[in-house]
Amino acid sequence: MKKKINIVAVVLSLGLLMGPNGGVTAKEVSTKTVMTTKDIGWGIPKKGKNDLQPYPGSDYHNLIEENDAYYIGDADDDVIYLTFDCGYENGNLPMILDALLEEEVPALFFVTGHFMEEEPDLIRRMADEGHLVGNHTYDHPNLTTVTHEQFMDELTRAEEKYYEITGEEMSKFLRPPEGKFNQEMLDWASDAGYYTILWSLAYVDWYVDDQKGPAYAFDQITDRMHPGAIILLHSTSSDNAQVMDELLPALKEDGYEFRSLHYLMTDDLPEHLE
Repeated sequence: MKKKINIVAVVLSLGLLMGPNGGVTAKEVSTKTVMTTKDIGWGIPKKGKNDLQPYPGSDYHNLIEENDAYYIGDADDDVIYLTFDCGYENGNLPMILDALLEEEVPALFFVTGHFMEEEPDLIRRMADEGHLVGNHTYDHPNLTTVTHEQFMDELTRAEEKYYEITGEEMSKFLRPPEGKFNQEMLDWASDAGYYTILWSLAYVDWYVDDQKGPAYAFDQITDRMHPGAIILLHSTSSDNAQVMDELLPALKEDGYEFRSLHYLMTDDLPEHLE
């Protein structure tokens, strides 16, 4: 992990050294101060124009890029990184895993402590079929409101539970619950050896009593598709489960390649789906 630098302190120091006309404006200092102190809720990104990547603005983009975090891949690669958030199980995940296995598509599953307690067999299946399993915390708290001790306890208990079930180490990928984070949380995650993984494509799929059908899910996902997409889907959605058999081959036919999220950090292909 790269060593963190206090951006605000550096900017202020440069301003003092270079004088009032030294190239750092008061507006720039103010913007960086806000970005390093505010709590952020990462929602559903707006669709990019003409199938281009969505862009959250330079402040958010730079904050993520500079802090061992990712929300999107390379704009020049027709690559998709598929991720699922798994807070609990309601019968839909086996169908999702079946489709991934059939199409040889790797995914990253972010799991909570509750999910692991209730569904150890599904956790073992994820691992056995070569998928990555990341940390969604043990109790799913808002990580902008916890102490450092509580933050580490959330991550550590999840890691230990995963190891207890699989005998393997959990992947060092963190998805903050509800996409809520701030600079302090990014620092804590990086110091703990984690990459924070957000997303560039999502839709409202989490209301289990208000599912709209697999055709709706297909349109929502394909209409927002773009190169380098990190897709967030919820495993509790029956729409997601039912659309996988059609969606995965359709995206391949459109020229997209599904890759493990490890590809964002290395060119080496992790083994999967043996």
